[in-house]
Amino acid sequence: MSVLAKASGALKSVDYEVFGRVQGVCFRMYTEEEARKLGVVGWVKNTSQGTVTGQVQGPEDKVNAMKSWLSKVGSPSSRIDRTSFSNEKEISKLDFSGFSTRY
Repeated sequence: MSVLAKASGALKSVDYEVFGRVQGVCFRMYTEEEARKLGVVGWVKNTSQGTVTGQVQGPEDKVNAMKSWLSKVGSPSSRIDRTSFSNEKEISKLDFSGFSTRY
């Protein structure tokens, strides 16, 4: 792929769910902060099953960087056991204008 094509980049959307010690450890706040740093949009929320779920959209390389962060980094006191990604697809436009925490 040419550098130009990569720079303009296809837009990607992916749903995620993070398993482990991810509630009560500021995971959502750090996720929101990381998303803003990377320039991706979407949302994050706690589930009643003790996981964190959400959606990320943006240029493919930035979405991939966020996927890596959600799989390996997280908040400082979190413990990520595994992260599942689903519904990964190319999109023509972003559905969100920023990244937010849902309740």
